[in-house]
Amino acid sequence: MDIVGFLKSQFICHLLICYIFIVSGLIINFIQLFTLILWPINKQLFRRINCRLAYCISSQMVMLLEWWSGTDCTLYTDPESYHKYGKENAIVILNHNFEIDFLCGWNFCERFGVLGSSKVLAKKELSYMPVIGWMWYFLEIVFCKRKWEEDRKTVMQKLLNLRDYPENFWFLIHCEGTRFTEQKHQISMQVAEAKGLPKLKYHLLPRTKGFAVTVQCLRNVVSAVYDSTLNFRNNENPTLLGVLNGKKYHADLYYLILFNFSFFTIGRRIPLEEVPEDEQECSNWLHKLYQEKDAFQEEYYRTGAYPAVPIVPPRRPWILLNWLFWALLLLYPLFKLLINMINSGSSLTLATFAFVIVMASVGVRWMIGVTEINKGSTYGNNDNKQKQK
Repeated sequence: MDIVGFLKSQFICHLLICYIFIVSGLIINFIQLFTLILWPINKQLFRRINCRLAYCISSQMVMLLEWWSGTDCTLYTDPESYHKYGKENAIVILNHNFEIDFLCGWNFCERFGVLGSSKVLAKKELSYMPVIGWMWYFLEIVFCKRKWEEDRKTVMQKLLNLRDYPENFWFLIHCEGTRFTEQKHQISMQVAEAKGLPKLKYHLLPRTKGFAVTVQCLRNVVSAVYDSTLNFRNNENPTLLGVLNGKKYHADLYYLILFNFSFFTIGRRIPLEEVPEDEQECSNWLHKLYQEKDAFQEEYYRTGAYPAVPIVPPRRPWILLNWLFWALLLLYPLFKLLINMINSGSSLTLATFAFVIVMASVGVRWMIGVTEINKGSTYGNNDNKQKQK
């Protein structure tokens, strides 16, 4: 292992990275709290400021993927649609198979300049998570309890509030509702059989109601649906802990766009006019889309490539500059404090510092654990819940 790779794998480096992320994130959350006074005065200014503040947080995660682990991303897309990415509002449908698929989605947003304003339909529990969850609150992220009878009114209101959003945004939605596991897939296909729907090999049955409401509320605001499918080469199983250790992955994203990570994605730009307005027709359209996604996945496993043109959007330096700014700002007082404690020779002071380090390590491991598949939610394991569309 070379010296750089050795350093990347060391716990002390991980701790410093997490220290910068958590402390800077809490500082930004605190600043965001004060921006609330702008909401009744100038709502659009509030939104623009919070887009920039959110970028300062989320870009640090993307920095880990791009610059720290050096993950390669290849984007497969239609060259005629490529110039529209980042210049229009869009609904992004992404498969939910990997622990870091959200991070790959953020990387994609960063390459096209919409990272700070990107939106997502997320579970309510995430809103309570410090740093990212609190950041999302100020970004007007749409949270749901995943109980449609309770969620419908709230989700519709949140979506309608985005109709006058001043920045271009991508609204990411995992229509499967939860991350893919073999157990959830087995239950999902039992539901498909009971409903007379075609079975899927590589996806869960999509939950259509949330998607239909999203399309309904954002019609005439959003220009297109971006259908994207993410895969990793050589059967790689990427994790956030692996990224933190500096492990390089190869991702392929099919979006009728091509990304140069270590991951590969493929997809299509579908004008929103082609998505039916009627809820039942929209539901049928989404089921058909997932059957096509399954066919694309089958093709990828068979050939190791997607049937589209690869395009590599240029990597931007802003995420690295942002991280360096916070590192310089926060590491100097930390090292100064550490030197002063060592010089003091106080056992109590050193013990307190050691306790803080241990608690920080536990906190970091907890945050990483949120992304792990084996610690994911049980949503989708319950047969009754799966019967909901």
